[in-house]
Amino acid sequence: MKIAPIDIAHKTFTRRMMGLDQDEVMDFLRVIAEEMETLIRDRNNLRESMREKELAIIEYRERDELLKSTITTATKMSDKIQQDAERESRLILNDAKQQSEMIIRDSRDSLKKIFQEITDLKRIRMQYENNLRALVSSHLTMMEQGHKVMPDPDFMNAPHAESQAKSGETVGNNHLDSIRSNVTAAIQSTLRPLDIDIK
Repeated sequence: MKIAPIDIAHKTFTRRMMGLDQDEVMDFLRVIAEEMETLIRDRNNLRESMREKELAIIEYRERDELLKSTITTATKMSDKIQQDAERESRLILNDAKQQSEMIIRDSRDSLKKIFQEITDLKRIRMQYENNLRALVSSHLTMMEQGHKVMPDPDFMNAPHAESQAKSGETVGNNHLDSIRSNVTAAIQSTLRPLDIDIK
């Protein structure tokens, strides 16, 4: 049976002969009641403090669990972000590699085409030069034959025709050589713009 301080303060005893002093007993019981009341108050305070600490411990545990869960989630998200970034970087690198290979291949094809066009131009130039040389050569041959068949009238009517008639062939040849050199110079000046040295 639990005894409260008020029970001690109001406790009555049976009177007997030669009993104890009632005032002394009452004073003692009052002191005991006050001490018990202090002890009970301290106990209640301790219980309240312990309850608050238990609630704080529960709250800290909940926060700890939440923090652990947050850290776990953040770690998983970080791993996922890292994996996604690595996968995306691999895709970007592969795409860049494919584009660079395509650009290199197109450049090589363009270079081959340019070289082929240069080769065709050189061949056309050589053919043009050969045709022009053949044409000039045929005209010079025709002029030489014409001078042999029909001499220059100005040359034949000039003074000292008899003395010059002996050297007519030499003069005619000199005249043809002059024509030949003039034609060659004209051909070279015509072809000079085509002299493109492509390596």
